[in-house]
Amino acid sequence: MTVSLPLVVLLGFFAWGAVKFLGVRTWIVVLIALFGFWLSDTFLAPAIESGTRSGVDIVNGSYD
Repeated sequence: MTVSLPLVVLLGFFAWGAVKFLGVRTWIVVLIALFGFWLSDTFLAPAIESGTRSGVDIVNGSYD
């Protein structure tokens, strides 16, 4: 069985867990999220996107 889960949902789950169980303050999570939005507008965005895709491909493996 294959389950498709968007990366943003997985990251949101980890952020919720960090706030709930690790005691990370909510404002820190919001600040990091805003930093991600602002970073996506820079010249680094394509490199981050391709690196993320490569990492996901490595984790998923190839089933040809």
